Amino acid sequence: MDDTDREIIKILKNDGRATYGGIGKKVSLSEGAVRKRIRALIDSGIIRQFTVKVGLTEGAEAITLLSVSPSFPTSDVSKILKKLPNVETVYEITGQYDIAVIISGLNIAEVDECLEKIRRLDGVVNTNTMIILRSW
Repeated sequence: MDDTDREIIKILKNDGRATYGGIGKKVSLSEGAVRKRIRALIDSGIIRQFTVKVGLTEGAEAITLLSVSPSFPTSDVSKILKKLPNVETVYEITGQYDIAVIISGLNIAEVDECLEKIRRLDGVVNTNTMIILRSW
C-alpha cells in the first residue's frame, strides 16, 4: 500500500459514494487505475466492507466494553459478536476489559436489544456501556 492508496482510502472514508472518476481527479489517476487500486485493496483485505453510517440525529450508537471469562477464548467471543445485527466494529483490547464493541441502531431500543444479546453470550461476564451523545 502506497501513499496514493492511503489517499483513496481517506477519500472513501469521508465519502463512501465517491465515484472512481472523482477519486481519480483528486489523486491524479484515471478512473480505470482507481478501479484497479480499489479492487486490489478489497482483494487484499485492506478494505473489508463499504457501509452506511446513520447520523446520530437519525439513530443511536453505543460503545460497550466487555470482560470475557478466562475459560473462553476472546477471539471466539469476538467472532460471534461480529455476526450480531447492529454490531459495527469489534476490537480486542488490553486493559480492564477484553473487547470493545461499537453498536449502532435506528433508535435506543434497537441498541438495547443488541446489548441484551451480547450480555447473554457464553463467555461474557461483564459489560460497561456508554451511549454516544455526539460525534465530531
